[in-house]
Amino acid sequence: MAAGGVVIALLLLIYRSPILWFVPVLSALFALGLAQSLVYLLAKYADLTVNGQSAGILTVLVFGVATDYALLLVARYREELHRHEDRHEAMAFALRRAAPALIASAATVAAGLLCLLIAAMNSTAGMGPVAAAGVLTALAAMLTLLPALLVVCGRWLFWPLIPRYDAKYLKPEAYEAEHGIWSRIAALVGRRPRALWTVTTVGLVALTFGLFSLNATGLSNEGMFTGRPDSIAGQDVLSEHYPGGSGSPAVVIAPASASDEVAAAVRGTEGVARVGAPQTADGLVQYEATLRAPADSEAAQQTVERLRDTLPDEAEVGGATAISLDINEASSRDNLVIIPIVLVVVFVILVLLLRALVAPLLMMATVVLSFLASLGASALFFEHVFGFEGADASFPLLAFIFLVALGVDYNIFLMHRVREESQALGTRRGILRGLTVTGGVITSAGLVLAATFAALVTLPLVFMVELGFAVALGVLLDTLIVRSLLLPALAHDIGRRIWTPSRLAREEPADEAPGVHQFVH
Repeated sequence: MAAGGVVIALLLLIYRSPILWFVPVLSALFALGLAQSLVYLLAKYADLTVNGQSAGILTVLVFGVATDYALLLVARYREELHRHEDRHEAMAFALRRAAPALIASAATVAAGLLCLLIAAMNSTAGMGPVAAAGVLTALAAMLTLLPALLVVCGRWLFWPLIPRYDAKYLKPEAYEAEHGIWSRIAALVGRRPRALWTVTTVGLVALTFGLFSLNATGLSNEGMFTGRPDSIAGQDVLSEHYPGGSGSPAVVIAPASASDEVAAAVRGTEGVARVGAPQTADGLVQYEATLRAPADSEAAQQTVERLRDTLPDEAEVGGATAISLDINEASSRDNLVIIPIVLVVVFVILVLLLRALVAPLLMMATVVLSFLASLGASALFFEHVFGFEGADASFPLLAFIFLVALGVDYNIFLMHRVREESQALGTRRGILRGLTVTGGVITSAGLVLAATFAALVTLPLVFMVELGFAVALGVLLDTLIVRSLLLPALAHDIGRRIWTPSRLAREEPADEAPGVHQFVH
């Protein structure tokens, strides 16, 4: 409800129409239903792990991504309605121009999410297909259902600002006049590119120092909740009268032949308060070791590590504390393995889309810097504003997946249009034109996506609040700083070499004089 309410409110402000917002929202609802149906089939027939975490994120992701795609397509459709009397023809041109960027965006996000399949944690691995299904169904709905509804309903959907055909819009000056603020931002990028990318880079690097405050080693039971549920109150009462680990002992299982040796080793391990009586079955013996420290504490995990080091190789140590320890270790492994793979996959897609190497490298570098800055700033908020004790061990990986994949989205939308304009105007003028005509719609899309992820802060779980806050902040940084200033300024400073090794990098720029030919499809 929070995500849907935010989307409707922002669409009313963006479109300035009491009618138009309904069509994208209706299309997003169909996309969400299709995504949930697809996830159900995957869970039933493909053994996909689905939990409340991934189901909650699916709703927010579909609403945010579908609305983003709708904003970009509707903006291009509105642009074409000024140039074509026939709305069917206008939609055909809008789809032809917008679809490649939307498909590349969805492919990038889905491919990055599917990299989670190699995670050691089932919950993390299951998140990949669930979220990818949401992105792909959002794309399908926005390239089929949404265009059909827009064309069937006609131009009146845009009331009171109905786009009418006018030959003057064949001239770039007339259309650019509607983008006054972005024309001024583009002019600033053209005048002072080096100063802009230097200042924004220094600012983002400064935010990364907040990473020293990030404590992503897991949360205690109490630290998992934004409030204080009854289970935590009961745990505190228990801890006042019994050893901290009471109720959640470490469980040691070993061959019955080594029973005495195992019992002595457990009793002699630092951090063990007492050892229960042995239970034997099927040639195995089980001991329950009550730990002195609370079962969800770091001290308890260190005791489990000492038990594993002390006991014979054939002995196994389980229990709630051991599970938490193994989850943290698996999450650390996933961070090290998956993040580089995602970077490579996204980079390859960008190379194929732009048919260049330098531009994709710039896009990846700026997005990674934005991610680190977002994580650093978020860590400062978590510690000094929200007062959270830390972050879940899987938080950095999931924040990375969403921020890098979604952050690259906006760079794709910008650079795809820049490449299109550069073929007619030359690279530097193409950058300024691309920034001018896409600035408003991409900023609107970023605000919508940030707001939908921010809806996660309404949940009582610290992990979801942190993920929603970090992704929302990161999307805003990508939209307002990276895509609007940093990337265009860097690209403008480098010039046509950003298209290396494609033909655009070698040829002289086209005629710099404004003309009509670039708008004749």
